[in-house]
Amino acid sequence: MSTDRTADEGGARQAPGSNGQPSVELSRLAEAVRKIERGGGRGAAGEQPQGTAAQWSAPTPAAAPAEPVAPPPTQTRGPELSGEPVEAARQVLAAGGAPPALAEAAVDALGERAGERLHEDPWLVLSLAGVRVDQADGFARALLGAACRPDDERRGRALVTWLLERAADAGHTALEWPVLRAALEKQSVSDADAALRTAVENGQVMVFHDAQETPGAAPGAGDDEAPVTLLLGLDRYSLAEESLADGLGRLLNTFEAAEGAEGAEAEAWEAAASAAPSPSAAELVRAVAGSALVTHSGGEAARAEPAALVAAARAAGLRAVAAAHTEDGRRRLGQHLGEDAAESAVTVDGLLSGAQGPGRSEDGTLALDVLAVLDAPQLDVESAATLVESVPDGARLVLSGDPGVLWSASGPGRAFADLVAAKVCPHVASRTPDPGPIGELVSGIGVGELTQVEAPGREVVIVPVHDAGEAVHRTVQLVADSIPRAIGVPAAQTQVITAGHGGAAGTRSLNAVLKERLNPGPGRFAGFDPGDRVVYEAAAGRAVPGVVVSAEAGGLRLECEGAAVLVPRDRVATAVRHGWAVTAQQAVGRRWRAVVVVLPGDAAAGLTRSWVYTAFGRGERHLSVVHGVEQALPGVVAEVPAKERTTRLRTILRDQAEGI
Repeated sequence: MSTDRTADEGGARQAPGSNGQPSVELSRLAEAVRKIERGGGRGAAGEQPQGTAAQWSAPTPAAAPAEPVAPPPTQTRGPELSGEPVEAARQVLAAGGAPPALAEAAVDALGERAGERLHEDPWLVLSLAGVRVDQADGFARALLGAACRPDDERRGRALVTWLLERAADAGHTALEWPVLRAALEKQSVSDADAALRTAVENGQVMVFHDAQETPGAAPGAGDDEAPVTLLLGLDRYSLAEESLADGLGRLLNTFEAAEGAEGAEAEAWEAAASAAPSPSAAELVRAVAGSALVTHSGGEAARAEPAALVAAARAAGLRAVAAAHTEDGRRRLGQHLGEDAAESAVTVDGLLSGAQGPGRSEDGTLALDVLAVLDAPQLDVESAATLVESVPDGARLVLSGDPGVLWSASGPGRAFADLVAAKVCPHVASRTPDPGPIGELVSGIGVGELTQVEAPGREVVIVPVHDAGEAVHRTVQLVADSIPRAIGVPAAQTQVITAGHGGAAGTRSLNAVLKERLNPGPGRFAGFDPGDRVVYEAAAGRAVPGVVVSAEAGGLRLECEGAAVLVPRDRVATAVRHGWAVTAQQAVGRRWRAVVVVLPGDAAAGLTRSWVYTAFGRGERHLSVVHGVEQALPGVVAEVPAKERTTRLRTILRDQAEGI
């Protein structure tokens, strides 16, 4: 859900109690928030960066729930820690039964005093990526003995951060107080409200409130009695949303519309609109002529519209660039831009790094006048804030994307959707439909209808199956034989998309049988052979397709979208997967000539309309659906939208526009 924002300035008087209604005085919260705003009171747990760690192979039993007890005794002096920071951390980890190999990640996450901090507060081990609560409890019990209790204040403090980090992995930039309280109670925290109040007072988290209007009351009347929804968030994501809103406001406030300039500029924009290839493209050009910030939505065919805008701006002498999410998206964008594509089509990462595009001006901003960003739903709040911060004053920014696809997996938030919903800038909804049977099918899914389409060229084929074993068999048959023979698309240009990594028809199982059929080998390089199709996770949530070239002393050599990549030996096991079959989230931003979507019966519970929309829309020429979910699929398309994300950006933008 999207939520309203204000830092607590006295309007919120009560914290929610166990029934979700205000019941506890908020004066301490208000003071804590004012302390944060003055720049003080940061708690150690709130300063922890996300670590990288392997999970325990055999976790120690978790601390058993116990009745409330008095605060734990003062920490006794621990063993003398010797050596460099990593060695000191290794000693404490080993003493608590944790893998010593986590020592480097602990130092990265907790600093050079990692060993000492872990000894003083064992639950800080939760700041290492992949560590579960039961493992942290076992680690604490080994170090603290009988003093280890589920209601230890240190445990509650660490769990608050851990839960908010997990929420961020699921896309939320904040959580409502009752939601976070319930999650703490599930982890045997007996007084969850007290744990949350402590987290706020220590500056570990930021608190915001949403004052709901009383139904039927006049606007602004009775605000003192309005119910309050409290939100808690980590400062990293809260500040990113604030920064993004400030950057968008800066663009709007430093821009002079074309109609306010001399007549020649306005005439040039109108001439470009008149020459646009479609009515929607013309509408987009006119919107950009009059605003520094414009949102644009549409399907695959609508990508031609921001491309036409960029081409028109460049023809008028402006420095204009279009940026896509992936190299494949850049390739498809280049098809619309023609000969100018080498300079005007980039990826977002390439643009920000300086590897592609115009570079930066002396003030550090991008040297451009118009920037159109495609695949905008893939921008999380942090990447969106970084991008907007790089756009110079007075420039025009267009954020364009398909609102039906899955959101970003690399970070929290829903920047594009929140910006559209806030209605603080012009929005152009493309009226250009995606062509052909696949386009017709996907367009129907986007509005909640699963329709049967005419496919005289076998563009869409449904393959019913009874179980996961048959689904795997038919998938291999389609990729290796039927599609190359009947459709003319080779296996190398066919992509399998399935619901998840695990299960009898997940990516692991499908990739194993597809490798055996398409590129058999002993897997002598950490399970890989030259010629294997792979997915390389260069960063969290950023999966890049590639092919194994060779193995070297330094690691595994890949070719990823035309670029040579050497994956270090110690990262191969965690960063590289076989890639004949991928998840829908890994497929976002890319298209293939042929796609096989696998829907085994056990996948129905995890499907959403946006998942189906995304997976079915990845095929350019052909789509095969290995269908084992029977009658569940129409219901999913009609009734199961993606889960909302709790974010604050929408309200920040509205407040900003209203001058609050």
